[in-house]
Amino acid sequence: MVKKGYPKGPKLFSLARKKALQFDIPQNKGIKLGELICAIQEREGNVPCFQKREICCEISCCWQGSCGARMVDSQG
Repeated sequence: MVKKGYPKGPKLFSLARKKALQFDIPQNKGIKLGELICAIQEREGNVPCFQKREICCEISCCWQGSCGARMVDSQG
């Protein structure tokens, strides 16, 4: 089985910048990746939690693969 690669580093930052442009989120010089993704999550109506949790049940989050949180099913 081939493991799916999730964007990291510059590729992830590029993806976040493109998505931020869609939401008219300002991209100040020196903004950190986590801050940018949390701002995007807020605009999407989600909890701004990128890389802030060890365990996550937000299975529909498009950032989950790059976040690093262990995914669990909230349905149990």
